[in-house]
Amino acid sequence: MTIWVATLLGIVQGIFMFLPVSSTAHLVLTQHWLIRQGEPLPPPESPEMILFDLVVHVGTLVSIVYVFRQSLTRLSGGIVRESWQWASARGSAGREMLFLRLALLCGLSVFATAVVGFTLKASFEHVFAHPTLIAGTLTLTGVLLWWTDRLQRRPLGLRQLSPKIATVIGVAQGFALVPGLSRSGMTIVFALFTGLKRRWAAEYSFFLAIPTILAATAVQSLDVLNGDGLGDLDWVVLAVGFVVSAVVGVVSLKMVLFFLYRANLKVFSFYLWALAILVLFGFLDVDIMYG
Repeated sequence: MTIWVATLLGIVQGIFMFLPVSSTAHLVLTQHWLIRQGEPLPPPESPEMILFDLVVHVGTLVSIVYVFRQSLTRLSGGIVRESWQWASARGSAGREMLFLRLALLCGLSVFATAVVGFTLKASFEHVFAHPTLIAGTLTLTGVLLWWTDRLQRRPLGLRQLSPKIATVIGVAQGFALVPGLSRSGMTIVFALFTGLKRRWAAEYSFFLAIPTILAATAVQSLDVLNGDGLGDLDWVVLAVGFVVSAVVGVVSLKMVLFFLYRANLKVFSFYLWALAILVLFGFLDVDIMYG
């Protein structure tokens, strides 16, 4: 992989990671296009290429840390402080352990995602072979985004975030493994449906991406290191993809938050519906698009 290809793929990931469309689908589509142009890339389904995709996903986690740095600093500091208070039993009796509770609820969401993913993995893979089903999931995502803009003001804050809500969000993230369903779109939509305010729906969704993507990257890294290594890739292209996706991701994330806070996610619905039409009528090869 050349530096310019790593840069291009980093840009694609940075743009589409936070948009409520599938960033992985767009990465795979771009990779197949590059291969048809004669670029010597490993196949998108190869372990080293999957690792590259995960590395640029981790790059966009840096975007989350940067944009939400104040909230994350407050959250991490609160978790450390409350964990110490709980462990030492000093001043914890009768006190609200808000930050520690949020960390545990995030863990519950990740667990719910894992259960859905491992249980229904075969069913999800079945969707890949059916263009009509993929067009349907793209259309459904567009409808859900359109619907959320019509919701009344949401009443719940972080203190009202319950295990039930965390489980619903985690399950929604698990179903985002289905082609055509976006992780950020599904988690934000269902967080809003449960009653979370728009700000907290967004922050919880993007915070949840951090442990989820890091865990997936760690597992894939072990598979690559225990296999044939990086193959045709090297650490330089991984670093370039990482940095570019992080920088571009900052702009993309701020744009999504701008539309979300103003109840304008429906602007992405039109893109999803247009994409669904292209898939349904064969203008896009879903075998290429979804690997």
